[in-house]
Amino acid sequence: MAADPDAFLAGALAGIGVALPLGAISVLILGEGLHRGWRSAAAAATGVALVDLGYAVVAVAAGTAVTAALDGRTAAVRLVGAAVLAVVALRGLWGLRRPADAAPAEVPGHHVLLRFVGLTAVNPLTAVYFVVLTAGLGDAVAGLSAGGRFALGVFLASWAWQLVIATAGALAGARLPGWARTATGVVGYLVVLGYAVRLALSA
Repeated sequence: MAADPDAFLAGALAGIGVALPLGAISVLILGEGLHRGWRSAAAAATGVALVDLGYAVVAVAAGTAVTAALDGRTAAVRLVGAAVLAVVALRGLWGLRRPADAAPAEVPGHHVLLRFVGLTAVNPLTAVYFVVLTAGLGDAVAGLSAGGRFALGVFLASWAWQLVIATAGALAGARLPGWARTATGVVGYLVVLGYAVRLALSA
């Protein structure tokens, strides 16, 4: 029983570790907040955290199987991820052609959530991150109770951080004039495109 709180804390630290670096997904969540407000950005944040939860559960339940499945396929995974990010960035840049003060198109929250689930899930190397961590933790996350608390810690920590990003984007979007939101959007999508190129070159 003493391992349970430790498992939850280990999960929380793992969730922060995977969420904290400002990557392409973080930039896209910021963009949702800037252009569509907090609800849309929060839906995006929830989608990302749900994938982190799913990968944490997979790592706890079948870590070695995940490693075996991805063995020798790392380059292909990176290329797929790079292609998806490039498409998202180019579509985003195309969508910014409308007038700066035009209202953004309304997108249902569940559509945003599913889109970010797909964007995050396309990079299963996150699962390898959790596999390595759970292997190092050993018995601390073994069993249904400890494994469940580890996954819960991952989810809550990842979700909390993604919501911070969503809130920052929404607050900035509410205060910036239309032209500034457009300029920020261009920069953001160019950053995502840069991540795509970098991912492709590392394949």
